[in-house]
Amino acid sequence: MPKIKTRRAAAKRFTATGSGEFKRNKAFKSHILEKKSPKRKRNLRKAAIITAADHKRVSKMLPYA
Repeated sequence: MPKIKTRRAAAKRFTATGSGEFKRNKAFKSHILEKKSPKRKRNLRKAAIITAADHKRVSKMLPYA
């Protein structure tokens, strides 16, 4: 069997945790920040765990993570 290629776009966006979950960064933090509250911008800095519905899809894109 040949090796499976990793989807490079997914590899740049998701990182695997020790427990097998995937971390992701939050969206809406790049521009138009003036109207967003400091609390909202602060919470956008924190990483999030992907939902269970997306786990199978992401793990197929990252076969060796």
